[in-house]
Amino acid sequence: MIIDFHTHIFPERIAAGTIEKLENFARIQAQSDGLLSGLKASMKEAGIDYSVVLPVVTKPSQFHSLNQYAASIHGTDGILSFGGIHPDSTDYKGELEQIKALGLPGIKLHPDYQKVHISDPRYLAIITYAVDLGFLVTIHAGIDIGLPNEVHCPPEEALRMLEYVEDHAKQPNDAKIILAHTGGYQQWDQVEALLVGKNVYFDLAYTFGHIETKQLLRIIQEHGADRILFATDSPWHSQKNDLQQVRRLGLSQEEEAAILGENARKLLNL
Repeated sequence: MIIDFHTHIFPERIAAGTIEKLENFARIQAQSDGLLSGLKASMKEAGIDYSVVLPVVTKPSQFHSLNQYAASIHGTDGILSFGGIHPDSTDYKGELEQIKALGLPGIKLHPDYQKVHISDPRYLAIITYAVDLGFLVTIHAGIDIGLPNEVHCPPEEALRMLEYVEDHAKQPNDAKIILAHTGGYQQWDQVEALLVGKNVYFDLAYTFGHIETKQLLRIIQEHGADRILFATDSPWHSQKNDLQQVRRLGLSQEEEAAILGENARKLLNL
């Protein structure tokens, strides 16, 4: 089973404009059209069984429409979706409980797009309660290429967040927090120094082609292949190409199987 743990799609009415805006903003080229149909076609071409869609609430007023859309696609044709919440929510517990009631398995936080540091008390409260509810929590970590000037989730702040959750969650050992982009995009030296070996997962989204293979292999070996998740950041990376990149790393059969799907299967209870 192969599971891409980090993908993005957009509702049809805004997909083309959103893709064009983000391409210009970040100076990158999308590898698909950002539509649900495009993701499914990409999955078929690559041989991927499931893709996890990670929506981002960029303002509190988007909460209901975004999560209703997430619920409408979740569990259909190999598509799974997380929910989203904004740190400026006036009722974060109630909103997290609504996401739970929709049957979504996790939430996505994007500190750069939401313009709040991950060690901010608002995020700490949301993440801790999400962990208590049994959610998976995926967080954009490191530099965002479209917003490079201020990093809202650098490794040192991610570490403080993890320590807070460890101290305040009801069952901290059961926390299932995922730091995207191999723990912190373009901040991998600090990831190795501060985060490797901690109780956290790393996903591989938008990593291949941006990190030295030796460093990536070192992170995988020292952190443990059981806490690494195959992820592409589709449509910004090609699912087919990134899958091939994992298979070229020279991992053991067990490590490769864990990263490509077994770890995600366990997290998602598939």
